[in-house]
Amino acid sequence: MQLRLDLQFFAGEKTEKATPKKRLDERKKGKVAKSQDVNTGILLLLSFIILFVFGGFMKDNMLVLYQYTFTEYIHWDVTSSTVYQVLIEGLITMAKIVAPIMVIAIFAGFASNLMQIGFLFTTEPLKLDLKKIDPIQGAKRIFSIRALVELLKSLFKISLIGAITFTVIWIYKDDMMMLAFKDVENALGFFGQVTMIMAVAAIIALLFIAVFDYAYQRYDFEKNMRMSKQDIKDEYKNIEGDPLIKSKIKEKQRQMAMQRMMSEVPEADVVITNPTHYAIAIKYDEKKANAPYVVAKGADHIALRIKEIAKVHKVVTVENRPLARALYDKLEINDLIPEEFYQAVAEILAYVYRLEKKA
Repeated sequence: MQLRLDLQFFAGEKTEKATPKKRLDERKKGKVAKSQDVNTGILLLLSFIILFVFGGFMKDNMLVLYQYTFTEYIHWDVTSSTVYQVLIEGLITMAKIVAPIMVIAIFAGFASNLMQIGFLFTTEPLKLDLKKIDPIQGAKRIFSIRALVELLKSLFKISLIGAITFTVIWIYKDDMMMLAFKDVENALGFFGQVTMIMAVAAIIALLFIAVFDYAYQRYDFEKNMRMSKQDIKDEYKNIEGDPLIKSKIKEKQRQMAMQRMMSEVPEADVVITNPTHYAIAIKYDEKKANAPYVVAKGADHIALRIKEIAKVHKVVTVENRPLARALYDKLEINDLIPEEFYQAVAEILAYVYRLEKKA
């Protein structure tokens, strides 16, 4: 009894890798190994590259908007048409300014996900799932090991980014002290330079973290996807069907095929036998085929049954050992007699027809 319980325990332990079917089913549900840090790192990297490339373009458009505001708009009368025009022109200018960032953000989002999981479109995560609002399940998620890992990872990222920011500021502390002696343009340029350095350093650190986070997400995903031996057996049964049921169906099919075959024996013209092993029932019907064909065949006890039915229904039985063996090996039910056996079968049929004529 104890041994049986131990075997059941080990059979239910999830130690096996997930099957391709389970991976596909989980993927359809949107469950894949993905690191959000990879998305964040790539998004920040491409965004700052765009800022570096299009920074001048954005600055010029913002200056044009400010200048136009204080040189043109300030003199306009406040009416519904002027307010509408100011709003439209302002929105168009702001759209031009933020367009490069928005385009690259969308591209980064698609690219980072394609890198990790390939193309995937599913609406499963949008469906209502009452388990997600279950307070017990929610508490389990909050106090799970995964939640602890995510908390430690977030604290580490905050500490790392804080350390990088402090280090960069400390390096440029002397230059910051001298900002009071610089004009506005040089001060803004200095702040832009320091900001870019901090951003690049932070992005490199985030990408470094993202590599390890992706590895952890893959490991955790594979761990959660593991299956027990019983799960694999159940999945196989669902795909292929229960082997016991399949064997019963096949047995039933064989019985039905046997009954159909035996029902054809009384209509045969002759049964060719190897007395102890084989029996082949042959019929010739010009309306159905241009050559004789096999209506039943069998070996051992099936052959004995065919001969018994033939005897009951007075179907002639002819012994021809080589011909019976050759026909049994080469032909199936309803197959026409090939040319190589025409002469031998024709002689037997002629003999049968002579017997029937005499009778």
